[in-house]
Amino acid sequence: MSPRAKIMSSETLFHGRVFDVRRDTVREPGGIEATREFVVHNGSVVVLPVFDDGRMLLICQYRYSVGGYLWELVAGRMEPGENPLSGAKRELLEETGYTARTWEKILDVFPTPGFVSERMVVYVARDLRAGPAHPEADERITARAFFPREIESWIREGKLRDAKSIAGILYYLRFIATPTQPGKVARQSSHPKTAKRRVRKARRRR
Repeated sequence: MSPRAKIMSSETLFHGRVFDVRRDTVREPGGIEATREFVVHNGSVVVLPVFDDGRMLLICQYRYSVGGYLWELVAGRMEPGENPLSGAKRELLEETGYTARTWEKILDVFPTPGFVSERMVVYVARDLRAGPAHPEADERITARAFFPREIESWIREGKLRDAKSIAGILYYLRFIATPTQPGKVARQSSHPKTAKRRVRKARRRR
């Protein structure tokens, strides 16, 4: 059985600056024939900047699509053919002015697979160095550092509502960071074998 659908016909309904909308008639694995309308997106990167004392950097900006301001992680779309890590470094510098010496990919997910092709890659950035930000002309960004305990409280209370940020932060706190004292986390080794051991221990505790 083929793992991919066979495209019988394809039509671009809308071509935009950020995404396209396409209608495909397909034969999916299992023999189902259907017409699928979906958003074609080149993908995006998300950055969770973590300071040496465990604080995490979030940004706040106005999101027209939801009609208000949102606190969220640094993020942006990848340019065609761009390496995700290069895109993550670019977005961190543009939106906050920070650069990082240490990078770790922690998630590679599809946030809305029902009708959007977007792939989202989430990185943790450490060993941060401050510098001038270079936001795009249509961006007005406020940045602030939070201790994990405060962010967790915001998530529980519904103050932090951006899905990619909630997923990235909770994954980091659950599988990557080690609690040391209230409100802080200690940096852990990013070695693959160490990470796998942490995940196995976490699963046994469930």
